[in-house]
Amino acid sequence: MGSIVQRHTVPEHTGPVRLSDYVHNVFDVLPSRKSARKAIEKRMVLVDGVPRGTGYFVKPGDLIEIISNEISPSRIYERTLRVLYEDDSIAVVYKPPGLRTNGNQFKTLEHALPYNLYLSGAIDALPAPVPVHRLDSPTSGLVIAAKRLSSAVSLGLQFQGREVLKRYRAVVIGAVEGNGVIHGDIDGRDAVTMYRAVRQVRSLRNSYLTLLDLWPRTGRQHQLRKHLSGEGYPILGDPLYGTEGLVLKSKGVFLSAVEISFRHPEKKWILNVRVEDPEKFATYMNREERRWNRNSGIVKNGPEE
Repeated sequence: MGSIVQRHTVPEHTGPVRLSDYVHNVFDVLPSRKSARKAIEKRMVLVDGVPRGTGYFVKPGDLIEIISNEISPSRIYERTLRVLYEDDSIAVVYKPPGLRTNGNQFKTLEHALPYNLYLSGAIDALPAPVPVHRLDSPTSGLVIAAKRLSSAVSLGLQFQGREVLKRYRAVVIGAVEGNGVIHGDIDGRDAVTMYRAVRQVRSLRNSYLTLLDLWPRTGRQHQLRKHLSGEGYPILGDPLYGTEGLVLKSKGVFLSAVEISFRHPEKKWILNVRVEDPEKFATYMNREERRWNRNSGIVKNGPEE
């Protein structure tokens, strides 16, 4: 059972009202019916110690408690993370490639958050910060963490409503021109990805490499990797959806979440956080371009990088 964030006893003379309609009027951590329903579905709302459904009718004397079902702060993975933004409600951190966001393993981003972030002092503070979305293990980039129950609920609703804007950078195999939109079902569900070509170089090994900006408009599992592979432009280094024989050893996947924009759960203004591309992106593309130029007899002025 999680820790209790807030509790409330239904007063006498309260008329029959559904739990989902009642709790958002008495708990400031659940400011809307939608947030209340989400908390109830996650079994975070107890009535007399028992999780109840949205259709339960509250009655006088009911003890309603809001709980957090998060990890124990004692499970701390002492790994230093890059913190791009932090306040009493949320934080934005950089997940290194190869680190799982969460899961059953101990060495995850989730277990490293308490080592890098201070705990909230709010009344609905979570026992430990939690990531509100995830990145694939091989993908690096920005992840939002919530420190308060209300923040976690608000951000969850923003992701559900597709209000969070994310930009990724990727190096793909092939010559991609201009910009466009990829529509393609993933696991039977509609998926949409917008893209824009940023830079293109020749490559002896891969013929062409293209640096892309990517904006997923939906959040399907492995969406960017599947969409690009399906279009014939697999992400460089992708062991699952890449081209056989062209998957790089020990260099990882060339995909990173470099920008994220969302509405701050408490302050309500739009927060935009950006980070530079991983250094390996430019390093690899520059090296491949130099190799192509040397092989073609083209020598550029200036020292090599």
